[in-house]
Amino acid sequence: MAAPLPRDFYARPTLTVARELLGARLVRILDGLRLAGIITETEAYIGETDLGCHARAGRTRRTEVMYGPPGRAYVYFTYGMHWCLNVVTEADGFPAAVLIRAIRPVEGIEVIAARRQGRDTQGPAKLTQALGIDGAHNGADLCSLTGGLWIEAGEPVPDQAVTTGPRVGLYTVPEPWKSQPWRFLAHLA
Repeated sequence: MAAPLPRDFYARPTLTVARELLGARLVRILDGLRLAGIITETEAYIGETDLGCHARAGRTRRTEVMYGPPGRAYVYFTYGMHWCLNVVTEADGFPAAVLIRAIRPVEGIEVIAARRQGRDTQGPAKLTQALGIDGAHNGADLCSLTGGLWIEAGEPVPDQAVTTGPRVGLYTVPEPWKSQPWRFLAHLA
């Protein structure tokens, strides 16, 4: 079993972390089984001035974990029905995170398929459903094996296999934040 990525991996600029998470392996221990997927899509959210970021409202009960140490999980509930997994980045006290938007299952594929009823894991709510990630994981230390949720190093994705573009679903967010190319997508063979 590989070790979780260290805290200093996350304690860097959010755009760097978002790009370098592509190809890494998201791991979840669920009911004693190891489920894992290669991260294929991420989005960066950076600070209170980023009007697409939850931290635009400042420090609240919901965003508190974003202000904490890097390498923690920021898991939030959206649309009254879906959980989304983010990893906190940059320095303790600065609210930034990377949303994990999609994975390609590579371990525990049968369990993942059953949890998704055979549907894909290409979307933040789909991957949390597939891996059994929910609000109980908010604040989890992704740099430790003890919480049953972490990210391991994987195969680096070459630049020619990565595209960037605007973040998804920011319909009411004004420019320039709506169109920032802070979404990273890996095109894996």
